[in-house]
Amino acid sequence: MALLIRHKEIMEIARQAGRVLVEELAEQFDVTPQTIRRDLTELCDRGLLTRVHGGAMLKSGFANLGYKARQGMLAEEKERIGRLCAEAIPDNASMFINIGTTTEAVARALLNHRNMLVITNNINIANTLSANPHCEIIVAGGMLRRSDGGLISEATVGFIEQFKVDYAVIGTSAIDVDGTLLDFDYREVQVARAITANARKTYLVADSSKIERTAPVRIAGMDRIAAYFTDSLTSDPLRQVCVRHGVEVHTLDRGEAAPAEGDESGEG
Repeated sequence: MALLIRHKEIMEIARQAGRVLVEELAEQFDVTPQTIRRDLTELCDRGLLTRVHGGAMLKSGFANLGYKARQGMLAEEKERIGRLCAEAIPDNASMFINIGTTTEAVARALLNHRNMLVITNNINIANTLSANPHCEIIVAGGMLRRSDGGLISEATVGFIEQFKVDYAVIGTSAIDVDGTLLDFDYREVQVARAITANARKTYLVADSSKIERTAPVRIAGMDRIAAYFTDSLTSDPLRQVCVRHGVEVHTLDRGEAAPAEGDESGEG
C-alpha cells in the first residue's frame, strides 16, 4: 500500500513540475535513492514517465507540458542560456522572438540592449521588453493562447511574412538526434517556420531535456540554424549533425562555440 501511495505522489509531483529527481524524492519520502530508482523504473515500464539523467520526466509525445511546469523545469539553466544567447546579439539589431519559456529568458537578458526592433508572437516577451526604452516592440496579430501568451493563427503567419530581420530566436519542444526540431501545435509550428524563413540568422535556445523528449510536428532541421544555445550537449549524433551543418554550439559547461565543419581546432 505504501508503495502505491508513493507512486501516486511521485506522479503528482511529475505532473506539477514536469520532472522528478532521484535525490529530491529520496529525501522527501525518506527512502534510499535505490528505492526511488526502482520506483521510477516501474513507472517508466508502465509508460507513465521517461527516464532522464538523475531522474525522470512526464512522458510526452502528443501533448506538451503545461506552461507552469515548463517554467519550473531547469529554470536556472534557462536564465543562463538566455544570457548566453543575448551576448551573441549586438545592439542596433532587428529580430523575431517566438513562444517559449527559454525565449522569454532571452528577452529578460536583452533589457540593456540599445536600438533594438523586436517582433514577437509572445505577449510575455512584449511585456518584458516594454521595460527597455531603447527597444521598439511589434506584436504579431492572431489568436491568443491564454495558457502561455502565444499568438498563433494564419493571421500571425501572414503578419510575420511582412518582415525580413537580422536574427530569429526560437525555442522548440523536442530535438531528435537527427537534428529535427519538433513541437506539438501545428499552428505554432507554422509561425516558427515563417520566422526562420524571414530571418538572416536563426538562433535556437533549448535546454538539454529537449533531446530526451518527442513531439509530433516538424519545425525544421538543424540546417536552418546558425547557432544553438544550450546548457550541455551530450548526444554525439546530434553533435555530429551540428558539425555537418556548420551550427555553432554554445553550451554553459563549455562557454564557447563548437567549430563549424572543417575546423580542426577542436571543440570550444
